[in-house]
Parts: sequence; C-alpha cells; structure tokens
Amino acid sequence: MQILVASNNKKKLGELETILAEAGIAGVELLPLSAVEAYEEPVEDGRTFADNALIKARAGVAHTGLATIADDSGIAVEELNGMPGVLSARWSGTHGNDEANNDLLLAQMEHVPDERRAAAFVSTCALVTPDGQEFLAEGRWPGMLLRERHGENGFGYDPLFQPEGEERSSAEMTPAEKNAVSHRHRALEQLVPHIAELAKSA
Repeated sequence: MQILVASNNKKKLGELETILAEAGIAGVELLPLSAVEAYEEPVEDGRTFADNALIKARAGVAHTGLATIADDSGIAVEELNGMPGVLSARWSGTHGNDEANNDLLLAQMEHVPDERRAAAFVSTCALVTPDGQEFLAEGRWPGMLLRERHGENGFGYDPLFQPEGEERSSAEMTPAEKNAVSHRHRALEQLVPHIAELAKSA
C-alpha cells in the first residue's frame, strides 16, 4: 500500500522507512509530495503542533486519496512559556531564517541562569486515512538551551540545544545518532502499530 508523507524532506522519508523496516513492516511504499500531483500547501494556522500536523495530513488525503502522514515540530523553552513552539520556524519574523531565529532566542535568554534554561524539541505526527481515521503521536526530546552555537550538523535550533544526558549539542551529533533518539523518531515510532494495521487490511 502507498502512504503519502506530506513533505519533500528526504531525511524524514528515510527516517520513517528505517523505523518501518526495524519494526518488520513490509508492503508499505512511502511517497514524498514530489511523487503526487502538485497541490496548494495548506495554511498552517493551528495553535498547536497537533493542529498543524492534522491540517497538513488532512490536506494530503483530500488531494490524493492516500493515507497521509504529516508532522509539525519546533522547540519549546520553559522560561518562555513553551515558546517559540509552533512559531519556531518564523520566530524572528522571517520563515526559515535559522540564523536570525537563533540570534533572537540567544538574546531573549541571555540573562537567564543555567538552571532555568530547560527546553525540549517537540514533534507531533498525524496519520489520517481516507476513511476518516485520525491518529496523533507526540515525541519530546528534553534538554537545555546553550549560550552559544555548537556544531555544524542539523538545522534550525540544533546548534543551541544540548539533549539530556549529552555533553554535545544536537548539531554535534551525527544524523544517525540524532535520528535514533530525536523527537520526530519518538513520535513516528508511536504510529507504527497504526501503519501496521493499515498494511494488514490493504
């Protein structure tokens, strides 16, 4: 059976393929957005990660008729009451400007002591089926916010985030190391039983 992954990010697709293989689930072909007829991307105007993941997954089903997986993720900083949250990608006002987003977050947290720098990467993944079933899973990767950038790997806030139990930033971890423990990995793993059920009944 085919499942649309509402993204053109090859890393996301590969991550889910690895998780399904490790779970022994066969007969599922994951399709990126580039493999289906183009459709207008929905406006992600939800107030939570779950809202936005569902918006994207429902749009995929509506336009393709395929079961669709979508995710929304970001960083939540305790001192900022969980922000940037759903605004993570456009925290500085410009969508996807990692440098400016990191600069702003560093400035906002400049005078906050280490014991109050707790943060977590959060990912919510949604699986929506053509018959209207909807499944949600949340993954959290706890840690703390560093005072300066460390590392060259990853993207977004990776250079500022030190995962719990690590002495490195997530940008100093290899992609394989990060994928094995990341927030999105933890969320996607929770969808595996539902994907297995779909594959069985296909």
